[in-house]
Amino acid sequence: MIPRNAEKSLLSLAKGYPVVALTGPRQSGKSTLVKHVFKDKPYVSLEDIETREYAQGDPKAFLAQFSKGAVLDEVQRVPTIFSYLQTVVDTNREPGLFILTGSQQFGLYQHITQSLAGRVASVVLLPFTYDELQRAEMAPKTLEGLIVKGLYPPVFDRSLDASIWYSNYVRTYIERDVRQMIQVRDLSTFQRFVRMCAARTGQLLNLSSLANDCGITHNTAKSWISTMEASFLLYLLKPHFRNFNKRLVKTPKLYFLDPGLAAWLVGIQKPEQLLTHPARGALFETFVVAELLKRRFNGGLEPNIYFWRDRTGNEIDVVIDNGTALTPLEIKSGKTVVPDFFSVFKRWESITGMHGQKGWLIYGGESSQNRQECVVLPWHSITEVTV
Repeated sequence: MIPRNAEKSLLSLAKGYPVVALTGPRQSGKSTLVKHVFKDKPYVSLEDIETREYAQGDPKAFLAQFSKGAVLDEVQRVPTIFSYLQTVVDTNREPGLFILTGSQQFGLYQHITQSLAGRVASVVLLPFTYDELQRAEMAPKTLEGLIVKGLYPPVFDRSLDASIWYSNYVRTYIERDVRQMIQVRDLSTFQRFVRMCAARTGQLLNLSSLANDCGITHNTAKSWISTMEASFLLYLLKPHFRNFNKRLVKTPKLYFLDPGLAAWLVGIQKPEQLLTHPARGALFETFVVAELLKRRFNGGLEPNIYFWRDRTGNEIDVVIDNGTALTPLEIKSGKTVVPDFFSVFKRWESITGMHGQKGWLIYGGESSQNRQECVVLPWHSITEVTV
């Protein structure tokens, strides 16, 4: 097993909370991780039909089997169990009693909020981070290879062909989860919608455009976006609320949470295709934003990244808000550092009046630089960014 950065957070939280929930997309490695970290606890998958029927039919007796706690995988499949879990953990306040996993965040969090508020801590596990692959000496050597292959664990654990795996992933998991969460009469329309979203990764979310292109209503497009967000396929990056005396853009930006999945959905299957593909910049931006989110999620923290854009076209790709300072971060897929890269930091200073706060520039090249305006980092040094 490739060691995961979230392991430390899980162990720490299990010492202070009776219930720890691990959420994330299907095939991100949740089951493997909890089996490893909590190997002394019984592991129960509620995907198993017989086990699920038992838990649904007699949840009290089902939980009584586990006096010392257990790992309950895909627990959102049995919504009635949460109120019984509340009774058990209130009786036995032992830390780390139950470990829950789920791949549909809205369903899981809804039940946690209703029945387990104050008793549970949560960690989100996305696919591998780049530094996890680096430590395991399994990271692709080129940026193009990394983006096309993506970072889902099965592609690396089993040395699978990425394009074949993504094809099966979309068909097996995305379509199945969609059927569980919403009523889709025409699955082909939803498939087209997912591909349209991938083609817009890194762009402002335009629900009207998506709806028109897919022949669906605005409300349906909104519902489907929420479904994809709930399944951890995409993330809506919010604009930073700080105005700086300008009219702000208030629409979020859409990002897929894995560049490999987005690349496959737009038809890219080989690294060489990415060299001149028009989606190169957006997919590189997708990779960077996903890595920044993983850093926070693995630590059990809420995201602290935004973007900033005003109505006159001034924009910062990412704004890192640490509570006392705002740090700008720009993302450029080019392999060569050019002077134009730095103009955005000067505009940021003039608009915000924030002087002396060095920013970050992540680009598609190979060498680091320490400039007056920012620290320049190559794509493979993204872990050096402080979030």
